[in-house]
Amino acid sequence: MDFDFSDDQLSLRDMVARWVDKAFPFDRRHALAKAGGAARAVHTELAELGLTALVIPEAHGGMGLGAVEAMVVMEELGRGLVNAPYTAGALMSPCLLAAAPEALQAAWLPRMADGSALVVPALQEKAARYRLNRVSTRAEAGTDGVWRLSGRKSLVPAGDEADAFLVPARVTGTLDDEAGIALFLVPRDAAGLCVGGHPLQDGARAAELQLENTPATLVLEQAWDRLSLAQDVGIAAIAAESVGLMDRLTALTVDYLNTRKQFGVTLATFQALRHRIADVKMQLELARSMSYYATLKLGEAGDARRRALSQAKVQVGQSARFVGQQCMQLHGGIGITDEYLGSHYFKRLTAVEMQFGDTLHHLGEVSDRMQATAGVFA
Repeated sequence: MDFDFSDDQLSLRDMVARWVDKAFPFDRRHALAKAGGAARAVHTELAELGLTALVIPEAHGGMGLGAVEAMVVMEELGRGLVNAPYTAGALMSPCLLAAAPEALQAAWLPRMADGSALVVPALQEKAARYRLNRVSTRAEAGTDGVWRLSGRKSLVPAGDEADAFLVPARVTGTLDDEAGIALFLVPRDAAGLCVGGHPLQDGARAAELQLENTPATLVLEQAWDRLSLAQDVGIAAIAAESVGLMDRLTALTVDYLNTRKQFGVTLATFQALRHRIADVKMQLELARSMSYYATLKLGEAGDARRRALSQAKVQVGQSARFVGQQCMQLHGGIGITDEYLGSHYFKRLTAVEMQFGDTLHHLGEVSDRMQATAGVFA
């Protein structure tokens, strides 16, 4: 199989890398994090580069590109530690809206493509423990034909900066029933919607949504399959971001070992430390290969895709933890100071490991889908 990138994909990578080097230095990222993590301005700059239009169909003002191009972009955004709701607003939301009625797509997708609208999914609820099917938010159709939602959503990415939300809500069934979940679009100014923003540990920003009899537009009545796909798109995106984060953190650590001296010689001359860096690079390449695997598996359906993405999430999570911890130890005390770039990569890697289900959660997902086969013989 040919894993070489096309000329267009390499050009896309170079464009994003140049923007990161020129417009998003560490000082800017650090200042944004200290100020609370607001990143709408960064999202607007990505839109000016055309990146928010990446996966949106050409019929709605987008570029109509695919998962590999998204992976290329996410790697570079990770390498630059870019603080922006790109995964949620530019990759997952277009995936969800692709199943919407044509009129709704025409109303929102062109604005999302040019960056004038930020639409983010609000998938997580308290006590759900990463289970996408655990939806207690309720939706009822009124006598006037308008759907109204009541419930609460947590950790909505850039929620207090978004213009609208894509909200799963239960129309039938019990708490964990996949068949009873519908998807709705809720504008930011909808009556009965309360949004409370807060900063996150990694310098990003999220919000809590409280919906009380809030009017909403139906996107899809049977939404489970589409929600599952959108979450897998998110997993593949943050896997690629993690590869970029680990790649840059490893390079920082190697540079440090080549310049820091102890007993009159550089740290890189100590064989034990060279072995540890070799282990770090092995974990990085394991994560890279599984990121490619996750991206290529997005085109498959059902359990095969779900299992592949969970496998990737397990390996990337394990690699991220190993690389992050080893690189911090190799730096010593300076590595965890707020003024040092490496500590922010470590914090972001730690946060990414928790997104869309932590390593232990996805290990269980893989196990549940291996009941007819035995591990490597699948």
